[in-house]
Amino acid sequence: MKFDNIIIGGGLSGLVAAIESQRAGRRTAIVSAGQSALHFWSGAFEFLGGSGPNPIIDNPLEVAQKLPPTHPYQKIGIKRTQQLLEKVPGILADAGIKVEGTLSRNHYRLTPLGFLKPAWLSLDDYFMINSPDDLKDKKYSIVNIEGYIDFYPRFLAHGLLKHGARCEVTAVDILALAPLRKSTTEMRATNISRFLRDDAVDALARNVNAASSGADAVIMPAVLGMFSDAPVQRFRRGVDRPVYFIATTPASVPGVRCQLSLRDCFTRMGGTFMPGDTVVKGDIEGHRLRRIYTYNFGDMPLEADNFVICTGSFFGHGLIANIDRIYEPIFGLDLNVDGGRTEWYDTNFYAPQPYMAYGVVTDRDFRPSLHGETIENLYATGALLAGFNALKEGSGAGITLATALHAASRII
Repeated sequence: MKFDNIIIGGGLSGLVAAIESQRAGRRTAIVSAGQSALHFWSGAFEFLGGSGPNPIIDNPLEVAQKLPPTHPYQKIGIKRTQQLLEKVPGILADAGIKVEGTLSRNHYRLTPLGFLKPAWLSLDDYFMINSPDDLKDKKYSIVNIEGYIDFYPRFLAHGLLKHGARCEVTAVDILALAPLRKSTTEMRATNISRFLRDDAVDALARNVNAASSGADAVIMPAVLGMFSDAPVQRFRRGVDRPVYFIATTPASVPGVRCQLSLRDCFTRMGGTFMPGDTVVKGDIEGHRLRRIYTYNFGDMPLEADNFVICTGSFFGHGLIANIDRIYEPIFGLDLNVDGGRTEWYDTNFYAPQPYMAYGVVTDRDFRPSLHGETIENLYATGALLAGFNALKEGSGAGITLATALHAASRII
């Protein structure tokens, strides 16, 4: 089969690159192995926020100017990065995903454990504030689903109390969830969301109203709307005060919804999505990737003019580590790995770990190399790239999106 562009990886980076390619009239296919990091999504995207012992960043664009030249943002250029990322809310809106936020100043989201973390974009129905000072003297009703164990109301209350808020913790139940109570393993966010439709949503809203009287706002676990935000909006209309959601432990309902919504947007445009398949190798001739082979298609190649690889880092098996080496498993692309195994990590668990900045080496257009030779029609994006530590920088989503859009613009 022949396409204009083939995207290897169906996570956030791959989906956005594919949507932009297909929107430009290029016949595009995605080869996706299955779940991605979106299934662990918090409901917010970070651009540059800082984390752990690093100072919290309020003005991310200013700080980005000081990043090293090998950092993906600097390789794109900060002004160009800003231009690319300003397109993201519109791309998400086309897929039915509503977000709020600006690159000029971070806002704060509430984590499942009650901490405030800076973010660039957050889902419009998720808890977000401009400053921790906004919490002072506010009264929140933190409402759980009876028997749901993947939500931590007392941690949330403790975190909010530190900033001067008042909190009450309660739980509600509805008859529609009774089938799930036959086993505690069934009370998971994605399972609950399947039962919260139509009349069940209305019943839940009535019970939340009764349980949260006197509160300024309600905070709840994100257990509504896995396939669309319609149940979320119906629920919010039924509650007589503002309602904000907090993502729970995986699988994340907003993450699954985001991935499905972007996938559906891509296929509505005419794109080809190949789920449950893995690229195993490719033919590189004359500094160009000519064709790839997948597990499902066997010896039948997939050909394209251009390719994008966005298979993620260690978590997504885009990078593999064994006792002897770290490698990129499809093409054997060049990496920035230095030294032996003992040099991959710091014995201080809380220190920045060297392996977190390992990844594929590319030129300024994010074209990777093999044995020092650039592959002219292959682009690498997202967590697979070298030169940044997303955990310490609070930059993972921003890099994922910026490099995907940059690669798509080069192809187009």
